[in-house]
This record gives sequence, structure tokens and C-alpha cells, in this order.
Amino acid sequence: MTIWHIHMLNARHGLTRILPEIRQAARDAVAQASVHADLPDFDLVVKADPEGCIPALGMGGYAPAPGLIEIKLDPERFVTSTLIRTLIHEMHHLIRWDGPGYGRSLGEALVSEGLAGHFVLQVLGGQPDRWDATTPAQGSARAAMNEWSRRDYDHARWFFGGGDLRKWTGYGLGHRLIAEHLSRNPDENAVTLACVQAETLRPVMRRLTGTEGAAQNAEDSLAEGEDRADEA
Repeated sequence: MTIWHIHMLNARHGLTRILPEIRQAARDAVAQASVHADLPDFDLVVKADPEGCIPALGMGGYAPAPGLIEIKLDPERFVTSTLIRTLIHEMHHLIRWDGPGYGRSLGEALVSEGLAGHFVLQVLGGQPDRWDATTPAQGSARAAMNEWSRRDYDHARWFFGGGDLRKWTGYGLGHRLIAEHLSRNPDENAVTLACVQAETLRPVMRRLTGTEGAAQNAEDSLAEGEDRADEA
């Protein structure tokens, strides 16, 4: 049984109104994820911090170290299902932290985020989160292949957008990377792959570079429309 503790940073009462909902969402997330994986023991820290949230969600999740999840949320925009989904994503990072770790290179980050997104689908079903469903611009897979081993990569640029990279490109590429691998290895899933070395999946990214072109051109206009909708 997983041992976990929740820590509400609530000295100034920013979370008081939603404390019962937060606790129940955490219990539900642990219960649902535990059906699919053995979760490591962990601490969950929750704080009211609207500025630290993903704007589209009113929430942000992080697993910065082994056995630790941090949640920042906007109490005025709190949605229970969003917290459950965020926690399940971060729980996969916890599992990976106790194996190879989140990673320091771009390739390792792509694998970690791709697996966490697929773990959400494995546990909850439904459609990928909007960042995982992002269509990377043409040339993104090749750029990722070129930077795969770099530890000085710009994480914010790859995962939150900047320069020539569309917002959430890293999440979209990571999701496609794992989806491509699973399509050829149907007996595997996000749990069985939780401790896979990123280098094992490097050939999969190489295959993705070969699929860029005609198919992706047809998707770019749709993705650009999605970008404008997110900014609205």
C-alpha cells in the first residue's frame, strides 16, 4: 500500500473553501492510479498560486524530485476532474523518478512526458489532453532528433513554446513518440515502459522524422487555429 501525505499550504486561507474537494480528488487519483501501477510513497504539496498555473487550466502540476508532487491552483477556477487528471500525470513521473529519473536531456524529457500522458489515458480513458494532442510543426521531430542528447536544451521553449516552436510542441512530440512505439508493441503500456531508458526509444523518434511532410502539412493549418483559440 502506498503511503502518502498531503500538505496544504493554507496559513492565509486561500484553499479553505475547497479543502474537502482537494482531499477527495487526491484520494480518488491515488485509488484509480493504483489499479494500474504500484505507486511509490510520496508527499503532495498544494498551494493557492494563480500566477503559477497553466492559464488554460487554472492549475499546474510538478514532480520536481523523487516522492514529491507540487500542485499550484487558482481556487476561483478549481475543477475536481482537472486535479485528478493532473495528479495521475504527475504520479507517473513519481514512478519514473524511482527508475531512470525524469531526465536531463531533451530526449529523456520527451519520453517522460509522453509516458505520463499515456498513463493518464490508460487510467482514465478518453482523449489526450490538449497539450498531448498538439500537432508539432513540420520539422519539429527532426529538430528534436538533432537535440535528443543535449542537456542544455531549453525546456520552456520545447514544452511551452518560443521562437520557431509551437506551444506544447514537446508534449505533442512525446505523445506521438510513445504512441508510435505502442502501435508496434501492443503488449506494452505506460506502466511496463515506466523505467525504459530514453535511448531505447531514440529509433522511434528517427522514424517520426520520416513521417514529417505531406501528412503534417495537412494538419498545420488546423493546429494554427488551435493556437489562436488557446490565446483567445
